[in-house]
Amino acid sequence: MLGLLLVYGCGKKEEVKETTADKFCIDKELKEKITIEPIQKRAVSESINLTGNITYNGDHVVQFNSLVEGIITKTNFSLGDYVKKGQVLAEIKSTELNSMQSESRSLQSQIAVAQRNLQSVKSMYDDGISSQKDLMQAQSELDVLKSSLENVKANLAMFSASSERSVFQIKAPTEGYIVDKNISPGMQVTDGSNSLFTISDLKEIWVLVNVYTSNLKNVTENMPVDVTTTAYPGEVFKGKIKMMSKVFDEDEHVLKARVVLENANLKLKPGMTADILIDKSTGGEALVAVPAKAAIFDNNRDYILIYKNDCTIETREINPVIKNNNWLYFDKDVKEGEMVITKNQLLIHERLKN
Repeated sequence: MLGLLLVYGCGKKEEVKETTADKFCIDKELKEKITIEPIQKRAVSESINLTGNITYNGDHVVQFNSLVEGIITKTNFSLGDYVKKGQVLAEIKSTELNSMQSESRSLQSQIAVAQRNLQSVKSMYDDGISSQKDLMQAQSELDVLKSSLENVKANLAMFSASSERSVFQIKAPTEGYIVDKNISPGMQVTDGSNSLFTISDLKEIWVLVNVYTSNLKNVTENMPVDVTTTAYPGEVFKGKIKMMSKVFDEDEHVLKARVVLENANLKLKPGMTADILIDKSTGGEALVAVPAKAAIFDNNRDYILIYKNDCTIETREINPVIKNNNWLYFDKDVKEGEMVITKNQLLIHERLKN
């Protein structure tokens, strides 16, 4: 049978439902779906809710700047693409390539002449007609020309010159994701241009948190934070504030705090917005606390389910004295050591009502 417990408080008589074995019991299947946690005391904390944006880790990126001047004739990648080291990403048509190729051909012709001259001088030296000085000079001239040709070839290789297409090829210097792109066909580039693209492996990302003046006194470096996104509701990414800027952002009029998060599964992507929750301890006396996720709102009242055993679950109305996004604090209504259902408690609540 369904028993009734009478609770008196503030001059009101309230009904608290308690199940008995013949009314409702948690079966094995349902038991696996719920979570039961002990109620404990904890220091009262104040929640600070901030917003921010996810971006790539600026310390773990490779930015590509053009070493030559020219016109971009072709691009083979888009923002967000994954690229491999050595992959051709773009091509540049440049007059510098023509100059280098002409210099290379000229040096090859000069080397051929110098080699014939060296052979001639060596032959005359063997016959006693030329001096050792003449032989050494001829060898030196050939060595200088060969060295110059090697330098030109090294530059052509460094710029990934393609003689067949008469273009410089831009190749990915490392593997990763294209997180920034400032290049398109027809664009003119110089050796002083801004970076054409940025590559990051995204294994670690930054969350840039917007800290307003009203929160400055409450936010400090090394504070633990919980980061959530609309893309993954209910999933919390934990981190710490690693650095706070020393100047305000001119456009947004906020101070930027940086949170570094591991991103091995690549769930967090640059450009996503994020909500940041900071629990700040007030330093006051510890109170009995229940996880905020355990609360059930029904008929304009808040309840929690107190677990005693599989066949005895109490639906208890609550009135916390302090609450934040993570915790509900009590000076009465609940006791330390009691067990509360914190996951899928609504399933049990609905069955108890019925």
